[in-house]
Amino acid sequence: MGKEHGYEVTVRWTGNTGSGTGGYRAYDRSHDVLAAGRPAILASADPAFRGDPERWNPEELLVASLSQCHMLTYLALCARNGVVVTGYEDLARGRMVETPGDSGHFTEVVLNPVVTVADASMVDLAGALHERAHADCFIARSVNFPVRHAPVVQVAGVTV
Repeated sequence: MGKEHGYEVTVRWTGNTGSGTGGYRAYDRSHDVLAAGRPAILASADPAFRGDPERWNPEELLVASLSQCHMLTYLALCARNGVVVTGYEDLARGRMVETPGDSGHFTEVVLNPVVTVADASMVDLAGALHERAHADCFIARSVNFPVRHAPVVQVAGVTV
């Protein structure tokens, strides 16, 4: 077995409005996601499930973690392979389906990274490294739905 890493967070419900969960509409879905030495993530349920639209929800955090993992893995691969990335932005989109008698499940997440590289000679390798990043991403390898990516690679200072 390889090296093991542990992660610890506290999720604290803050939505007791006085009667606890006395009824489905009687409580707020607000909660904090906490980890030692970090600012709290103010979270709730998705608004479709009576959540606060101004707070992060678990579905968004799942999509964000997939996007972050891909980006961080990709940037490391680029650094190791001589590809100088000067910009990276991803508009990640996840799809979840609710089914009668079931709480639902994610059907896919699509990552749409726009990567800026320092030189045109790096474009091909920069594009190819997305496949390797996808294969190496811990989080993508841990979910039971497809995680696809549709990257765009551009050169710094060149308008597409």
